[in-house]
Amino acid sequence: MASKAFLIAVFFATVAAPTMAAYYMVGENDGWKLGVNYTQWAADKTFYVGDTLMFMYDKASHNVLKVNGSDFRKCLTSNTTGLLTSGNDVITLAKPGKKWYICAVEDHCTKRMKLVINVSEAAAPSPLPPPKPGSSGASKISTFKSFGWMLAALTVFKMILA
Repeated sequence: MASKAFLIAVFFATVAAPTMAAYYMVGENDGWKLGVNYTQWAADKTFYVGDTLMFMYDKASHNVLKVNGSDFRKCLTSNTTGLLTSGNDVITLAKPGKKWYICAVEDHCTKRMKLVINVSEAAAPSPLPPPKPGSSGASKISTFKSFGWMLAALTVFKMILA
């Protein structure tokens, strides 16, 4: 019986909880490189605690450095503690507040290869509004997400019965 409870807990920890957070590939299809306007990229996004930033870039040409606001404005790279160089860096936004990231390679920061975002406290998921009379609220739910939930539920059900 304890193993069934464990499986249910694992299911919610790995499937249900992550669906509440958003995953952002910085620069989307362009990734992290020169010539992308990261201010414009971030302008229409709202970042919350628990969301994830993915920096995808050519590791031979770029890197990612988290800095403070002053170093961001001046493009200072004197403190490289925490320099990310994998070309495939993932950062989970753990605390609210402003976050500043730059490329510390040569003059890349001065060429606007930098990102500033504001991270808000994690918001409680809001329920869907009630459907209007004569309509269905089902159109507000993504088909892909519904399929994912059904597949996950069937998998857990099968593991519990096995």
